[in-house]
Amino acid sequence: MQSPILSRQSKISRLICAAALVSTACGSGGGLFRQYEYEEELYLSLDGTATVYVNASVAALDALRGATLDTKPTAPIDREKLRAMYTTPVTHVATTPTLSRRNGRRFVHLRIDVADIRTLGKAAPFAWSTYELNREGDLYVFRQKVGRAAGRNVGDVGWNGKEIVAFRLHLPSEIVYHNAGEGNQKRGNIVAWEQPLAERLRSQPLAFDARMKTQSILYRTLWLFATTFGTVVVAFVFVIWWIFRRGPGIQSPAAGTRSL
Repeated sequence: MQSPILSRQSKISRLICAAALVSTACGSGGGLFRQYEYEEELYLSLDGTATVYVNASVAALDALRGATLDTKPTAPIDREKLRAMYTTPVTHVATTPTLSRRNGRRFVHLRIDVADIRTLGKAAPFAWSTYELNREGDLYVFRQKVGRAAGRNVGDVGWNGKEIVAFRLHLPSEIVYHNAGEGNQKRGNIVAWEQPLAERLRSQPLAFDARMKTQSILYRTLWLFATTFGTVVVAFVFVIWWIFRRGPGIQSPAAGTRSL
């Protein structure tokens, strides 16, 4: 009969093995998670202000955007150099860049604030794109065209051909049209365009088109909340008024009878 201690050790060993298998599967890019090597995630407001999150490997930043960072896995990353790269007359780095590691490569994560999305293409890290936001009739229309990558040779950095470049757009109001293709609209107001890294390295062009209603989801939500709250207040006031109005004329059954 196996002792409780050996049984417990056996269970722990199985858990460790399972965790290792999951980790291997995730790192290989074979099925559980897709290998996003470069991502631009744009949160847009109807007034043109925006926040862009850039998540990219150092190698992808060098190859696609012409950065001159050291791609070696053990090389230190100069956060101030990253901040300076993304600090321009039209962009502001909102937080200190953060770092991570995946598939033996270093990744950087930045949050950039933009006063006017139409000017974002003037910033060197985003100069491969042109951005438009216009009102056309009863809709706001966002368009972005992604053109030539920097094409910098970074050598063998461990890419296996499964890496993906993604552009995600978070819109402030209901989307009525987009050209991202079926299945690429997430949770109502998020649209994603993806491209294999190999195609982006060859500067295969991309063109995004998304059209939305002119009233923001937040505004409609607040208006609905205000309307509901107002209705509840009116009903409450009416109930109180009715009670006070009826109160003096209401007598309990005992008040109108005489004891025998």
